[in-house]
Amino acid sequence: MQRYIGLIVLFFVVTSNRAQHKFGNPETDPVQIQKNYQTWSAYHKTIMLSRDFTALDVSSKEISKEVFLGQLANESFIPIRLKSEADVYVYKLFKILPKSDTSIKATINQEAFDALKNFEMEGKPFPQFSFKDLNGNLVTNESMKGKIIVIKCWYIHCTPCIREFPQVNKLVEEYKNRKDFLFISLAEDSPEQLKTFLARKPLSYAVIPDMKEYMNESLQLNSFPTHFILNKEGLIAKVLPNFESLEVALAKESKL
Repeated sequence: MQRYIGLIVLFFVVTSNRAQHKFGNPETDPVQIQKNYQTWSAYHKTIMLSRDFTALDVSSKEISKEVFLGQLANESFIPIRLKSEADVYVYKLFKILPKSDTSIKATINQEAFDALKNFEMEGKPFPQFSFKDLNGNLVTNESMKGKIIVIKCWYIHCTPCIREFPQVNKLVEEYKNRKDFLFISLAEDSPEQLKTFLARKPLSYAVIPDMKEYMNESLQLNSFPTHFILNKEGLIAKVLPNFESLEVALAKESKL
């Protein structure tokens, strides 16, 4: 009986080692980065939960991205990338150590909750839409079809939203020759507030004012900025939390 149990244990060890070998070793030590919040946070900034990646549980078993994000949101795990080619992303779950700063768990739980909520929107139609931008142009679901639509959701007093203006403006410039691209933004503020503000801090997107109710009720947003990429069929391809993830996702969508 003991021999039988020993064989079972050996089987799982070998299987786990093979899976780990198949995907590579962790690119950083899961224990060392949990010594304090600052060390973990510095590494975690390299992890992008909105990107497409292969997801592994703690035993190196491949799982769906939805299950992966759900475990991050509700349990005590951190994600670490396994060593691989530059354009290959494999994230694995590692247990949060009992003595780790509790802020690590709180931060990753919230971030993963938002990432899961965003992920669940992918593939669904963008909510019914018919509004005029600051220049009086009508924008609707029908008028947006046949184009790749980039939507930035923001408001004037959102510091992270404003901080990325130079980057998103540069992105618009980068895609200016793509006639199948449209950049629009939904802002909470009134036309008068926006015109005064944008005179000082220009935004290259078409700006649609008074969108607070629509963003709260139809999009159910609770964090800003939030970026959407819609495909040419009007379906949500990606929902993203910042410029860095937007840039990566848009580069991929532009090649489809």
